[in-house]
Amino acid sequence: MSFDRLNSLEAQPTTMRRSEDPHYRDDPDFDRLTESLSNQLFTLTSNITRLSDQIALLGTKRDTERVRERVHNLLEETRSGFKHVGEGIKKVQMWEDVNPSQKWTQQKLSSEFKATLEEFQTVQRRALEKQRASAVAARTAVEEGEHAPADGTSHEQQQLLEEQPRLANQDEVDFQEALIIEREAEIRNIEQSVGELNELFRDVAHIVHEQGGQLDIISENVERVTTDTRGANVELRSASRYQKNARNKACCLLLILAVILVIIVLAVTLG
Repeated sequence: MSFDRLNSLEAQPTTMRRSEDPHYRDDPDFDRLTESLSNQLFTLTSNITRLSDQIALLGTKRDTERVRERVHNLLEETRSGFKHVGEGIKKVQMWEDVNPSQKWTQQKLSSEFKATLEEFQTVQRRALEKQRASAVAARTAVEEGEHAPADGTSHEQQQLLEEQPRLANQDEVDFQEALIIEREAEIRNIEQSVGELNELFRDVAHIVHEQGGQLDIISENVERVTTDTRGANVELRSASRYQKNARNKACCLLLILAVILVIIVLAVTLG
């Protein structure tokens, strides 16, 4: 899922205008929760952008321990954020007795959550590929160092050459082994996170379905309510004009009757 889709979702109104929603009622708890979740999703989107930039440095000349530390911290922070937001999204989807405006908000948050989570999963898989490649390269370097050929030297010379740098070589081997263990641990961590977030994604989708969340028709339903409301307003204005005209006619008839009555009374009196 691309950021273009997410941007298009953000451009949509979160709720209908209150004047267009005949069922609107104040629900501050719902409003606070959805506003908080929307802000957290924005933060997660920013994290994904920063994370993508850092992952692009892995395996290049600019790959440093500092870069890997930033990647690790951003992955952990973003994973935790998605788990927290996911629980909030599930709570919003299970909100009871929602009006059309709140249904629209449910749809928007659910769509944003799924789009952002898909983007993060893509970035996580890129990080996983980079970590695997790095671990393989480190393992290969260690194995090649342990079996380096010594052509053109006698057995004694080879022993001497091996003994002199042995401590330095062992330090390098130990360092590479430590890096391999660290990279493999990060790989397992990312793989576990991908699985957990996939499960969270399925949970949210299931809840949306269970709550009658046919999200593709909510917009149509809300628009229908808006149209019906506007139609009702037109009918009310028409009825108001009709009643006003009827009152005017009644007043005219009463005035005519009063004039006739006065004429009759005068005629009788003068006669």
